[in-house]
Amino acid sequence: MPFELPKLKYTYDALEPNIDAKTMEIHHSKHHNGYTAKLNAAIKGTPLENESIENILSTLDMSNSGVRNNGGGFYNHSLFWEVINPQNKESLSGELKVALMDAFGTFEDFKSTFSKAAATQFGSGWAWLCAHKGGKLEVCATPNQDSPLMPGIGCGGTPILGIDVWEHAYYLNYQNRRPDYINAFFNVINWSEVAKRYAAAK
Repeated sequence: MPFELPKLKYTYDALEPNIDAKTMEIHHSKHHNGYTAKLNAAIKGTPLENESIENILSTLDMSNSGVRNNGGGFYNHSLFWEVINPQNKESLSGELKVALMDAFGTFEDFKSTFSKAAATQFGSGWAWLCAHKGGKLEVCATPNQDSPLMPGIGCGGTPILGIDVWEHAYYLNYQNRRPDYINAFFNVINWSEVAKRYAAAK
């Protein structure tokens, strides 16, 4: 079955003023839709056509740029829409909070580490919070549409939170002020969703 653009659980304007409606509309309906269509074209008629996106990325031949770029773009954005939400975001608690404190000391230290990874990613890319088997957490960044699931990326574990720092994710509202966008991102994190992903990954 071909991959489909996921429907959002909220309207394009629901994240304002942190992320504006026009950016959300273009990001989802144009950029993510484009990655989805190009991924389907890249895997059509190949054994990958019947694989999950997680299996495709974790066993990827990294020289296959069509699947690498568009498969990563499809997966990364699918996660992104789920971990941001104006409702039901709840506060950080439970096992995830304990693990975050173990790894970073305080929430502010985590925020600083994550924000630095996002702000210093040169050019386009992503910053991630990843969970390893056993529950250890790690912050890292990847260029372009690379995912921590990909082999040899130097950023292990399962991504449970990610921020898109491609300019298309923030430029209409924030222009070159990437740090302001990163700070606003913390206002719309859906911690209940991140906690579910942590429980499944550890």
